[in-house]
Amino acid sequence: MIIDCHGHYTTEPQQLHDFRKRQTEAIGHGEHLSPGNLNITDDQIRESLEGAQLKLQRSRGTDLTIFSPRAAGMSHHIGDERTSMDWSRLCNDLIHRVCTLYPKNFIGVCQLPQSPGVSPANCAAELERCVKEYGFVGCNLNPDPSGGFWKTKSLTDRSWYPLYEKMVELDVPAMIHVSASCNPCCHTTGAHYINGDTTAFMQLIMGDLFKDFPTLKFIIPHGGGAVPYHWGRYRGLALNNGKPELKEHLLKNVFFDTCVYHLPGIELLTKVVPVDNILFASEMVGAVRGVDPMTGHDFDDTKKYLDKATWLSAEDKAKIFSGNALRVYPRLPGRLKAVGLNA
Repeated sequence: MIIDCHGHYTTEPQQLHDFRKRQTEAIGHGEHLSPGNLNITDDQIRESLEGAQLKLQRSRGTDLTIFSPRAAGMSHHIGDERTSMDWSRLCNDLIHRVCTLYPKNFIGVCQLPQSPGVSPANCAAELERCVKEYGFVGCNLNPDPSGGFWKTKSLTDRSWYPLYEKMVELDVPAMIHVSASCNPCCHTTGAHYINGDTTAFMQLIMGDLFKDFPTLKFIIPHGGGAVPYHWGRYRGLALNNGKPELKEHLLKNVFFDTCVYHLPGIELLTKVVPVDNILFASEMVGAVRGVDPMTGHDFDDTKKYLDKATWLSAEDKAKIFSGNALRVYPRLPGRLKAVGLNA
């Protein structure tokens, strides 16, 4: 089985976008807009996926996508705590419908109802709802709900602990994933995403979070941002600040995905980061779409890069394609069994 750990519902029916527009406009008038019924049919959901994610799964030879709401769409900087809760529940409900219609293709991961200045403890109930009621296996955690201005405390600050406690209780990991940037100096997918990945890793280096939460797990997407390229810098900074080697300090708890859209990048990632810490992912129909004129293949068809990675053994590839995901997402094997799939 080939498990893609990083997929977003980027082809949602138009009704979802229409509601978000109305919700945002209501905020401008000092009002809250109740989600109500969006009147999205099952056929509309099918239509939104059949020519996109499902088509690409089939053509690229992948089996299962760990699926979550559109990352840029989380936009936690819009509105207040109630706005974020309404929006997150609506998006998570839609992901649940996708997973119900296609249980052998998609497993859910939830959006958290984060809001600037609001305690992350506020997210615990929605996480629990999605895990216990919908069978979701993880969450996306935004380290910067302010949208590119980094007004939130470090991920190692104790203010995050109530959310981490719930994650440990439910035995689910989080993908550390920023959302849209409202800072014009930081392009959302080209700068803010990569900055978020890199910043989160450095925050984890400077703290001792995993002494308090030895079973807590994070996935840093997009190949870890700048981290693999500057591995020596981060090893040195860790040691300079009295921390252990990265292998002992972070790598029992922190993992990276393969959303790196060229073969040299995959080579660097897999030769620098231990294979046990790499999960296959493509973020297809996401940040980078279209065909690379140099290769003739889609930029985000990351399986092709790994297929060409002759320096990796068959055992290494098996870990990256599925074994590591089954270990990092402890609820995933049970979900697969429940829908009749063998990992």
